[in-house]
Amino acid sequence: MEQNTSYQYLYKIHSPEDVKALSRKECDVLEREIRDFLVGSVTRTGGHLASNLGVVELSVALARVFSTPKDHIIFDVGHQSYVHKMLTGRLDRFDTLRRGGGLCGFTKRSESEHDCFGAGHSSTSVSAALGFAQADKLSGSDAYTVAVMGDGAFTGGMIHEALNNCDRDLRLIIVINENEMSISKNIGHFAESLSKIRSSRRYFLTKQATAKVLHKIPLIGKWIFRALKGTKTFLKNLLYGSNYFEKMGLYYLGPVDGNDGAAVEELLRIAKEQTSSVVVHVKTKKGKGYEPAEQEPDHFHGLSPAGDTTKCGFSRAFGEALCELAEKDGDVLAITAAMCSGTGLDGFREKYPDRFFDVGIAEPHAVTFAAGLAANGKRPVVALYSTFLQRSYDNIIHDVALQGLPVCLCIDRAGLNPADGPTHHGIFDVAFLSEIPHVKIYTPPTYAALRRSLAEALSESVPTAIRYPRGSEDERVVKHFYADGEGDALGVRFDFAKSDAPDAVIVTHGKIVTEAMRAKEVLAEKGIRCGIALLEVLKPYDRTVALLAKEIPEACPVVTLEEEIRSGGMGVSLLDQWRRVAPFPQKTAIMALDDSFAEQTRDEDIYKTVGLDADSIARTVVGLIE
Repeated sequence: MEQNTSYQYLYKIHSPEDVKALSRKECDVLEREIRDFLVGSVTRTGGHLASNLGVVELSVALARVFSTPKDHIIFDVGHQSYVHKMLTGRLDRFDTLRRGGGLCGFTKRSESEHDCFGAGHSSTSVSAALGFAQADKLSGSDAYTVAVMGDGAFTGGMIHEALNNCDRDLRLIIVINENEMSISKNIGHFAESLSKIRSSRRYFLTKQATAKVLHKIPLIGKWIFRALKGTKTFLKNLLYGSNYFEKMGLYYLGPVDGNDGAAVEELLRIAKEQTSSVVVHVKTKKGKGYEPAEQEPDHFHGLSPAGDTTKCGFSRAFGEALCELAEKDGDVLAITAAMCSGTGLDGFREKYPDRFFDVGIAEPHAVTFAAGLAANGKRPVVALYSTFLQRSYDNIIHDVALQGLPVCLCIDRAGLNPADGPTHHGIFDVAFLSEIPHVKIYTPPTYAALRRSLAEALSESVPTAIRYPRGSEDERVVKHFYADGEGDALGVRFDFAKSDAPDAVIVTHGKIVTEAMRAKEVLAEKGIRCGIALLEVLKPYDRTVALLAKEIPEACPVVTLEEEIRSGGMGVSLLDQWRRVAPFPQKTAIMALDDSFAEQTRDEDIYKTVGLDADSIARTVVGLIE
């Protein structure tokens, strides 16, 4: 990676020990250099910019106060760990961020010994940190464990479940980075002054010395100490407001300006001196130091690589279609889990604010909340990314499907999502939804098919799921399969006629149909006529099989193609049903992800990386018909 020769300290940092060796003034310069580097690098490679700009001082302070890998620093989600990566020997690899074989956009255990716990999904940090801290306690280790989370993660139920189980005598420090919402109750200048007093080293030294003196007074010393402590707590709660963390038995420090490096470092050192589990509350500004990101932190939360023209067209088409249906039916409601913009619901929120619910990072609650709405006569639509829908699996089974409630799950980012890698691939939803009774699964390949799927789903009396990919529809798919219009019934689109039976047929769904179309061209050059059956509906599989069996001759070899996990996926379920209810093709093959999470890579490389590219498909077809 080409180095910026104007940087005075950045390229001299190869480990946290190098950060410790700097003076406070030198750290101020380093922090400015880090921000400059982040803006230049992430705007090229893509990634999470605003969140990382906000935690520069916090990350530097963590490197100076703690010693990884002995101490454990666990970042919630991990998307704000870029500075941590830079300070732990990975700066020279930043041009590989979110690319195949390069740096992960989240923390990853196999990437560095300084990444003690992998992440990608929200609200897991305190549970994991509690595990580390308890393990150290049982082993007699004096290592510290630090969980770093944003206030968005604080909306996740797992955080509170973990806090409820935190022992007081652990070497555990929980850093809450508040950059949007208020966690504690702050009233006026007195509260601000009191927080400054409680966050100073002099306050803690005085408090400790006073306690020692009082405890040495015979007979009445301990009584006086308890009385003073009770009075102080009463006055603090009266003037400052009760504190959620202290009520749970955790020691609370802050809030402090999280973009004041010296103040954060001082508070973290004080936290280390406590004899109980500690919550450190810092306040930072998203996008700090880069005005465009400060003004529009949501826009700069996650950037695409420079030159990437991919648009989230399916998300937008979904949002527009839902608004149209909501205008006709006042019972249609929208629910999301802190992903309003990402799921295309901004317009719905503005147009129907009373019928829009953002429940925070709480996917299980979102689904059961929708079940309650449906049980009481409403038509709820839950919009989530496929990778986050996984978190609500039990709720789908127990609260929705078991009761036969008409909840509509709209599954965004279905399929492979290359740059974000294994934590964000949407490759499991087909398998786990296929095994749940009475759930109908739509897989629209175009915007028009998405609109028809949503309209039909909202007329059903059973649970439904509509899955669609990141990005825009492919005009080649529209022209190839919908030249004669959309038609009325959703089912299967064929690019061949039974009267002119092909040598083989590829049965597929989703955006990978583009690879099937390329494979068809490759096979045509070899003199092999290959047809494609594009599914608009997966489940009920018996209905889909009936449509396929009607058009595909029994003697015709069939290859099922999907960009999801093979076990329990479309190919396995479809062929199993076909074998049971209709004349079964003599030769079949399943192309899918075999027991793999699929690593991160570029968009254009992903199908080749997992062996599902056009050439691989063509070879499979040739092998089947020979």
